[in-house]
Amino acid sequence: MKKIYVIHENQEWTIHLFKRLEELGLPYEDWHLGSGSINLNEAPPEGIFYSRMSASAHTRNHRYAPELAAAVLAWLERHGRTVINNSRALQLEVSKVVQYMELEKFGVLTPKTLAAVGQDQILEAANAFEGQAFITKHNRAGKGLGVRLFQDKQALKTYLESDEFEEPVDGITLLQQYIEAPEPYITRCEFVGGKFVYAVRVDTSEGFELCPADACSIEDLFCPAGEEPQAKFQVDNSFDDPVLEKYAEVLKANGIQIAGIECIRDKQGNLYSYDINTNTNYNSEAEEKAGVFGMLEVAKYLGSVLKEEQVVLV
Repeated sequence: MKKIYVIHENQEWTIHLFKRLEELGLPYEDWHLGSGSINLNEAPPEGIFYSRMSASAHTRNHRYAPELAAAVLAWLERHGRTVINNSRALQLEVSKVVQYMELEKFGVLTPKTLAAVGQDQILEAANAFEGQAFITKHNRAGKGLGVRLFQDKQALKTYLESDEFEEPVDGITLLQQYIEAPEPYITRCEFVGGKFVYAVRVDTSEGFELCPADACSIEDLFCPAGEEPQAKFQVDNSFDDPVLEKYAEVLKANGIQIAGIECIRDKQGNLYSYDINTNTNYNSEAEEKAGVFGMLEVAKYLGSVLKEEQVVLV
């Protein structure tokens, strides 16, 4: 019998999905790629394959999990297996540069961004933001890696020369326009099966300001993204913007069926999009209050794809 294979490297982020799959009585198998091997001369098992590989795998001592996942996905696609969030999706997951290029291709506005390798080049890139606040972030990131807010080039220089400077795992540091929002929140748009499910508003008003990627602490200029106790999440049923249609086009063109896309609106009303997360997670408290459940929708979607595969097999 065909199964749903879940490709990932973080057990904590798959617990809720596995529970939903079990609730629906769907057969699945856990493919944890923190390490492993594949026989390229053999055919993969029958079934559908959902990739939840994360760009921040290296922070959990799974440095080469994305590379192993890329090999596995190439193997699966070579044999014509159905892959949810395919190898192209993984390329976007591990590179914000690739994300921005795809967003811009479909007419989605992204913050002004420069990519640099080497401390001298990072410092030189800051010249593009003279008189403006800017942030740094890692190209291959997740969890707010390397995100810091700077008011000027000298502050960046001090950081680069300190022990606090974080070398990105792929060597690429991004310098990005700081988006000042009229209200302290960002919006995350959740898609399942390529269709918009809901938007969640992330409120960072309690001691934090917003940068294009994460909530930024003003005291130490550090952005501790992903730390839920420091932010409030609320499903926003009022979010309705033409950008949603463009998001759907971006996802479809890049083999992405399940993702969360984050955006922020500046004081002039311009909406900037800055992150495509193909390993999207959901806030249980916000969902409980709104009566919508992202992982349940994901499980239902995977079940529908599996059913289609079984019909084809018959």
